[in-house]
Amino acid sequence: MTTYKLIMPEHLNPYNRLFGGYLLQWVDETAWLAVSQDYPGCRFVTIALSEVVFHKGAPGGGILRFEVDRVKEGRTSVTYAVTVHLRLPQDPAAADEHIFSTQITFVRIGPDEQKLPLSAPVA
Repeated sequence: MTTYKLIMPEHLNPYNRLFGGYLLQWVDETAWLAVSQDYPGCRFVTIALSEVVFHKGAPGGGILRFEVDRVKEGRTSVTYAVTVHLRLPQDPAAADEHIFSTQITFVRIGPDEQKLPLSAPVA
């Protein structure tokens, strides 16, 4: 799955770079959209990110591209790789730059918030 996000002024820190918390929120949201598409009708919660390393800052007006791919499926959980690239529309000659990547794991839960197997029927 691929999606995009525009970095707006309200997303910036005092140094005019993207606050890391917004990026983490968007990574979680984008990966949750992917797992929800892959397992329709199931409920998932985030249980882990493999690591959080910001490779490069992102200025306002930049466009972020989120690439999400399923990499591992367990009995009750599923893991996705998320890669984020930055494009600067004000510099059309510049190549997209890799700024962040992680793996994010979700677990399937039922209405009682207990783990459910991925293969269990949707209630």
